[in-house]
Amino acid sequence: MTLLDRHPRLAALLLGAAAACGYAPLDFWPLTLIAFAGWLALVHRAPTLRAALGRGWLFGWAHLSVANNWIAKAFTLQDAMPHWLGLPAVALLCLYLAIFPMMAAGLAWRWGKRHVASEAPGLSFVLMSGAAWLLTEWLRGWALTGYPWPPLASIWVPLLGVAHLAAWIGTYALSGLTVVLAGALLLLAHGRWRTSAVALPLVALFALTPPRIAQAPMPDAAPRVRAVQPDLPEEERPTDAYAENNLRALERLSGRPGPAPRLILWPEGALRYLIEDGYPTAYYWRQESPARVRSRIARLLGPRDLVLTGGTAVQFTRAGEISTVTNSIFAIDARGRLRGRYDKAHLVPWGEYLPWRPLLSQIGFARLVPGSYDFAPGPGPRSLKLPGFGPVGMLICYEVIFSGQIVDPARRPRFIFNPSNDSWYGAWGPAQHLAMARLRAIEEGLPIVRATPTGISAIIAADGRLIGTVPPQRAGAVEAVIPPAAAPTPFARFGNWLALIVGAGLAASAVAFRRWGR
Repeated sequence: MTLLDRHPRLAALLLGAAAACGYAPLDFWPLTLIAFAGWLALVHRAPTLRAALGRGWLFGWAHLSVANNWIAKAFTLQDAMPHWLGLPAVALLCLYLAIFPMMAAGLAWRWGKRHVASEAPGLSFVLMSGAAWLLTEWLRGWALTGYPWPPLASIWVPLLGVAHLAAWIGTYALSGLTVVLAGALLLLAHGRWRTSAVALPLVALFALTPPRIAQAPMPDAAPRVRAVQPDLPEEERPTDAYAENNLRALERLSGRPGPAPRLILWPEGALRYLIEDGYPTAYYWRQESPARVRSRIARLLGPRDLVLTGGTAVQFTRAGEISTVTNSIFAIDARGRLRGRYDKAHLVPWGEYLPWRPLLSQIGFARLVPGSYDFAPGPGPRSLKLPGFGPVGMLICYEVIFSGQIVDPARRPRFIFNPSNDSWYGAWGPAQHLAMARLRAIEEGLPIVRATPTGISAIIAADGRLIGTVPPQRAGAVEAVIPPAAAPTPFARFGNWLALIVGAGLAASAVAFRRWGR
């Protein structure tokens, strides 16, 4: 009798924790596959639907708690919430997130098994497990505003040949196929080698043939991007001098004008100064004037250069009181003029706004990000048309994690700018965030450039390759010619309908094999 039989609940917890080791920064993806194979065996052996649901929930709770351990750090960066609450908060969040693996386990047990005594796992169970995981991970990506961090498919980012399947079917479908692959290992362990004999060599073939997008030699005058990472010690706990220190660090790292037009990219929240005109005078009295700040930025630029920087925009009532605050990106040209603004649409609950504020604020809860005003959402993905650079897509911070929700439907961009503030994340968060941005690049066939205060800043090619990075906790900049975009991928054309078609195909095949087995 194995641990799976003697202590199934403990086994579910251990397997869930082990499965999280496949995510960045550890990247032990073979362990994830083995752990998922063990979990599928555990679910298959469950004597009742209730037991299968319980094993799915325990696995999901441990899996997602370990993967999301980085959230705990956010509680240490301001004093409105107790610092010790960080790890308990992760565990509490994952009580909810574990509902989705629980549903996957229940669907696989109910519709993938033949419920015959002593029956070994079969292909129908494996296929239904993949379909169920795909469906529930997709649901996790939009239920209650959505939180798909991290998708199982992100374990494949180190193997771009496998990850590139996301360009055809999307991240959620690749996650479902990953569960099917783990199921192939389970079938192999039970002597059913035929499925594994097909699945495993296919994965090896994809892994060894990473895609590349052909790029013709670029002239010296081709437009360039430069992502700046200031890495200030005050980033996590700003001092009174932080706004000025940050601007000076950004100025130092922004480089000098050259023969090519440059798009200089500064991180989320890089400018702590207000830079729009027209605000009531009282809101400027402790800072540099907006015109002077923009003038300082303009002095960094050649005549064809632009800066895209994160910052805060404020709207006021007629009485001069704040009505709306947005987390924004501003475009500034060489004459110090504002050339456009993007307002973040997909806001972080508890970070950028407090859910159910009238109730929770009364019992002592607060946002994790300091500030007395909740941010207001913008209209959704937008491309700003910038002179000399064409349309540039905008996504702030974790907006980039939402598969199928990142491109302006009216104007496909040349590339996507994704400023973020990953200093809020623990050691695992920045690496996982970068991995998900690379998946978005693959899905859409679009380069993505990330600028963060403390790392990891990166220029990502349209096939997911890293052209250049600035490592965590290091000041620096990365500059390159703007990578070429690919033609719209199948996923870019049809979005998550492709993932749902794959899920339906897996489920239909599972039913067919189950009936055939009878």
